[in-house]
Amino acid sequence: MSTVTLRPMTEAEFESWKERIGVGYAAAIGPARALTPEQALEQSHKELRQLLPDGLATEGHLLWSAYADDGTVVGDLWIHARKPVPFIYDIEVREDQRGHGYGRAIMLAGEEECRSRGFDRLDLNVFGDNATAISLYDSLGYVVVSQQMRKVL
Repeated sequence: MSTVTLRPMTEAEFESWKERIGVGYAAAIGPARALTPEQALEQSHKELRQLLPDGLATEGHLLWSAYADDGTVVGDLWIHARKPVPFIYDIEVREDQRGHGYGRAIMLAGEEECRSRGFDRLDLNVFGDNATAISLYDSLGYVVVSQQMRKVL
């Protein structure tokens, strides 16, 4: 089983991450919200600015880079340590590192970080078409507590 070490993002890592997450989130919300690619990217950046108005220094938000045992950066994790239940805003495994168990390792490391801060639950949201993520979350014991559905007319 792969393991990772979570380290707080540096300012340089944050700037790079912010660009990647903006593009990735736009690709997910575009189809889900019937937005053009341009609208989705604009909305993605707007939401990111609202959630992290002070960047890395935004209170209650934990942003980590995940490192493999050999020191390679394999992914990132963003958790808002809000009470009563923290929320995972983003988990990413770098494209060239996928398929090695790092998603599971990052999730488990994030869970441990939350436990160490006194939390006993952790929430997240996942788009319905992300079968890989849904499978991972299911295997880690996450359960559906709310479900949004749509029908195209």
